[in-house]
Amino acid sequence: MSFKETIRRFLGSEALLEGREPAGEIPPARDLYKRFLKLAGPSVIESVLIALVGIVDTIMVSSLGDLAIDAVGITQQPRFVILCFIFALSTGVTAVAARRKGQEDREGANRVLRNALLLGLVMILVLTALGRRFAEPFLRFAGAHDSYIDDAVIYFRIICISLIFQGMNIVINAAQKGSGNTRISMTTNLIGNLVNIVFNYLLINGIGPFPRLEIRGAAIATLMGAVAAFSISVIRLLIRKHYLNIYVEGGWKPSLTVLQPVLKVSVSALAEQLVMRVGFFTFNLIVAKLDPLSYAAHIIGTNMMTLSFCFGDGFQVAATSLAGQSLGAKRPDLAYMYCGIGRRVVAVVAFLLSVFFITLRYPLMRLYTDTPEVIEMGSVCLIIMAVITYMQTAQVICSGCLRGAGDTRYTAVISLIAIGIIRPVGGYLLSYTAGLGLYGAWLGILIDQSMRLILSSRRVKQGKWLEIQL
Repeated sequence: MSFKETIRRFLGSEALLEGREPAGEIPPARDLYKRFLKLAGPSVIESVLIALVGIVDTIMVSSLGDLAIDAVGITQQPRFVILCFIFALSTGVTAVAARRKGQEDREGANRVLRNALLLGLVMILVLTALGRRFAEPFLRFAGAHDSYIDDAVIYFRIICISLIFQGMNIVINAAQKGSGNTRISMTTNLIGNLVNIVFNYLLINGIGPFPRLEIRGAAIATLMGAVAAFSISVIRLLIRKHYLNIYVEGGWKPSLTVLQPVLKVSVSALAEQLVMRVGFFTFNLIVAKLDPLSYAAHIIGTNMMTLSFCFGDGFQVAATSLAGQSLGAKRPDLAYMYCGIGRRVVAVVAFLLSVFFITLRYPLMRLYTDTPEVIEMGSVCLIIMAVITYMQTAQVICSGCLRGAGDTRYTAVISLIAIGIIRPVGGYLLSYTAGLGLYGAWLGILIDQSMRLILSSRRVKQGKWLEIQL
């Protein structure tokens, strides 16, 4: 058999089904790939642009010095702790909105969005108020050093305000993605992040008539970007022709009946989010306690890691949405095939990213810092990340399909094992006990991602997620 024929069979319908019985007529594999890539395109572009904006954001802050990188970086996990309730809610919204789209229930999808917005608003207001009130102890608990704690508190308190708008935007975009409209989410986040970059430039160093606000300016720019993105998302809901809009019948009255399937998914997703946040928080604390230069190299490395994650996340949106819609249309065979398509696509992307990170590791580090120690440590982390890339992107696809089908209880177990236990324990033992420092922590990430891929891909192949009803 020729190499070309081998590839054709690997990508074909029979290979995607992996021996499963079709539930109906199977479209040509080429059509399935086209539909997948058409839906994935805007999500990938959105995710990549968001990652690039985050990279540019950190590079702009790095002009203030390595301690400024630490001050901004230490707020990342506390921010995610606040948003974890919104992330959990959005998982349920995406899954149920996709099912309603597959069932051709437009009113039901709009009811889901409206109820989720009301619930999400209450949650995010309470959480951000607590975040602002206890900012300093929260950040010290996260491992912040005295050398940059004051700047970190200033940055975090402003960021908490931006999380209100970001949280609501996440809920709206979750419903849009579930209903298959990934382009709207791309547009809103693109504009919001462009606003962020522009005001970063103007406010961090004080350009023209704008004052030099340094760390405070970076936080204000983030707030303005979040407000811009949220405003555009709301405007989109005012357009009648869109699948999701405020004019579709259903009203805004809270309904437990509407929220029940959302909460069925979200409660387990929340357990997963909490486990993830505890695991990431603990791991971040372990690295932050090494020394400021190691932590700066770690922040830069994780900043670059978002570029790898964003590809998996972008393709995951398409796999999750199409799998959910297929399940809503009583086609579990197509749901399984879309998951397989996602894994095949990200395998190619992961290879290219690995080459990119290894080849350009030193120039990439020099974008952030001139400190030789930080450049050297960070470049080694990028080599480890090149190995991680495939496992990271592939497990994101598998976990996304499981969550989109409502199998969030199992993904919570995966997170408990891999993120809650393996990553922090492995990171600590390799960093401190084995004396590998920052490199040990990154090897802990490698082990974590490997375990997540093994467990999630095993669950996908078992097929139990295809039988869940929402």
